[in-house]
Amino acid sequence: MRNLIGRYLNFKEEEERLSPAWYKRFRRKMTILVLVITLVPLFLMATINYYLYQSALKTEIVTPLKAMINKTKHSFELFLAERASAVSFIASAYTFEDLADQNTLSRIFLVMKSNFSGFIDLGLIDWTGRQVSYAGPYSLEDKRYADQAWFQEVQIQGKYISDVFMGYRKFPHFVIAVQHTEPTGHFWVLRTTIDTATFNNLIASMGLDASTDAFILNREGIFQTTSKFYGQVLDRCPLEAPPVSLEPNALETKDNQGQRVLLAYTDSLTPPFRLVLVKQHSEVLKSWIAFRSEIFLVFTASVIVIWLVVFTLISVMVRRIEESDQERELAYHEMEYSNKLASIGRLAAGVAHEINNPLAIINEKAGLMKDLMNMGGGVLDTNRFQALTDAILNSVERCRAITHRLLGFARRMDVTIEAIDVNSLLAEVFSFLEKDAQHRNLVVTMDLAQGLPSILSDRGQLQQVFLNILNNAFDAVRDGGQVTIQSRAPDQEFVQVSIMDNGVGMSEETLRHIFEPFFSTKKGYGTGLGLSITYGIIKKLGGKVEAESQLGKGTTFRVLLPQKRQEGGA
Repeated sequence: MRNLIGRYLNFKEEEERLSPAWYKRFRRKMTILVLVITLVPLFLMATINYYLYQSALKTEIVTPLKAMINKTKHSFELFLAERASAVSFIASAYTFEDLADQNTLSRIFLVMKSNFSGFIDLGLIDWTGRQVSYAGPYSLEDKRYADQAWFQEVQIQGKYISDVFMGYRKFPHFVIAVQHTEPTGHFWVLRTTIDTATFNNLIASMGLDASTDAFILNREGIFQTTSKFYGQVLDRCPLEAPPVSLEPNALETKDNQGQRVLLAYTDSLTPPFRLVLVKQHSEVLKSWIAFRSEIFLVFTASVIVIWLVVFTLISVMVRRIEESDQERELAYHEMEYSNKLASIGRLAAGVAHEINNPLAIINEKAGLMKDLMNMGGGVLDTNRFQALTDAILNSVERCRAITHRLLGFARRMDVTIEAIDVNSLLAEVFSFLEKDAQHRNLVVTMDLAQGLPSILSDRGQLQQVFLNILNNAFDAVRDGGQVTIQSRAPDQEFVQVSIMDNGVGMSEETLRHIFEPFFSTKKGYGTGLGLSITYGIIKKLGGKVEAESQLGKGTTFRVLLPQKRQEGGA
């Protein structure tokens, strides 16, 4: 929990302003985090028990089903491979002229039928797609196949095994075709038709009970054999197709009638087909369903209890943090105001000198006016008297402006967002320190970009920011040193103010801590609050503050201020 609070404090420093919405988000994040930490062990325990029990059931029920369909798949593949090999052997052992002879082809076909079951006919097709010779029960001599897709495919693949189809023969069958290329470049194709009754025999040999169904599908989900419950040959299978798996796989699902079934299947690549076994839920699976329901109920009840406890504890903790933050915010504002008053003390000498000059003028002009009134025997020079009066009024206005700036800086005011000319603001802030700079013979350069866009921000807080940074720059340089105040608009989003000095500079270690509260390099008289407050103000106003420094070479502070008010900012 201590680490969580530490993470909270680090995150809180990045917030522009604490609000009820922020505490709601924080409460939600903390609740989710604690729930995850709490529920992961529970979830792992439930998952382990789930899969251990599932594994035991697979050993008892699913594994034999997988073994059965895998064995049957190999039987299908062996059946097809034997027939394809027989046709390939004949294509290699005989020449085109031999096979073009009807008697020779018929004799070969009889030998094939006697050694392999399922063959219906055998035909020789030349490179033009014309059937040259044919052995079988149909009259297919001179039939043309050049425009059919299988003839194009056998030229590319060299071998072709079709899906089950009806075709000219009007009963389910499939075709195996093999291409043979002669040295002259000409090719010919040996094509045979095979009855699918052998497929049904292979499925029947699986020894399935009355509630179990097995069938073969092509990749489009079309039945290649008859199904007990779901359709006939060449119908579309109504079951949802699972992902392709070359290894035997099993899953629990529902069929098109809404009944829960155990579906085991495996896919073959050459030729592409899917062997499917569908088994109704047995009595053995009831124990699996009961266990699964029980573990789900226990897990759900545990989650509800944990959620209630966590939500209550987190709500209490966040409420106390919110109260503590409110107290800290008040203390921060008091500290910020105290820092502002401390800065005013530093301005006192310069302000006193500024006010003393116009007061001396007022005193001089008023005395002269009195002398003019006492002399002249009732004749008064009105033009000269008017000039003296204007001088007094101008000096009074000057005093009023100086005191207004000072009081405006010192007064505790609510945040007021207004359009601000950054260049004018910088000139105004420097006027507070101008006499100090003259007294110490400092060279202050005002490098202000012309046509700088106005920004929407708080004037009083920006005055305090730049006054703090300038004070630090003046403290860092020796008498006769240099300070540069620069303004730029690096892009359309921010206005950048840079304050550079050629003072003593800072080490990398010091630079890492300058924005921390109560960290000060001014031993004996620094509070360590100025830059910390500066950082906080700039963050609240939606800006950024950066510092670069080298020992003996000086320091640069860059303040980036948004040209528009940030949403949720001060």
